[in-house]
Amino acid sequence: MPRFHCPTPLATGIELDLPPGAARHVQVLRLQPGDSITLFHGGQGAGEAGGEFDATVLRMGRSDVQVRVGAHHAIDREATRAVHLLAGITANDRMDWLVEKATELGVASITPLVAERSVLKLKGDRADKKIAHWQAVAVAACEQCGRNRVPVVHDAIDLAAWVRANAAPGSASAAGMAQRLLLSLRPGTSPLRTAAGMEGGQAPVLFLSGPEGGLSSAEEDLAVQHSFAPVTLGPRVLRAETAPLAALAALTL
Repeated sequence: MPRFHCPTPLATGIELDLPPGAARHVQVLRLQPGDSITLFHGGQGAGEAGGEFDATVLRMGRSDVQVRVGAHHAIDREATRAVHLLAGITANDRMDWLVEKATELGVASITPLVAERSVLKLKGDRADKKIAHWQAVAVAACEQCGRNRVPVVHDAIDLAAWVRANAAPGSASAAGMAQRLLLSLRPGTSPLRTAAGMEGGQAPVLFLSGPEGGLSSAEEDLAVQHSFAPVTLGPRVLRAETAPLAALAALTL
């Protein structure tokens, strides 16, 4: 059954117009009145309906689609361990691919990191458009993979600014409560499985990974000074868009 993200508040029995993106998708699929679809709100707040809803197409307009919301299903397909990814921005469509696959693997949130070696530098309107685009990529990935909670793609930020903005480990904030891990090629790093306590461990993780060429020595030093523990994925050097996905797969599957 086709699945669509609908940020409008959902409740059984209401009738509503789908948001423009979902409406266009319904029209492209040539659905007709009476056809069934699935809707999910995608929010992560305590007051937002999780799970997903049955819905029935009532009317197909030239540019709008009206549906009636049916039964609610409290289905949760989230990973048991929340992994928040702080990822160096990669070039061209590689970042799209990273956001899409990270969403499929269950990432809780993504913060694009403007690193010293990032090829793509973002600021102003261009940054806003890129973040909106990556958020849309995450929404589409949720529609495809069955997730009912859309990971938030935060504004792009450099590591120093992120450190200033986030409380130290042990605080009540999401970033503060999470275990901090840094993907690093430094000698003497711990294997990810050992550092994360993956045998039965379910504590949230904040995973920091660099762009092409990795983080600079200064950036790694700054991360270590702020409680990021260096970890390794093994003897092979993975691409910037592959490494965080390998870590996510190990931590969430």
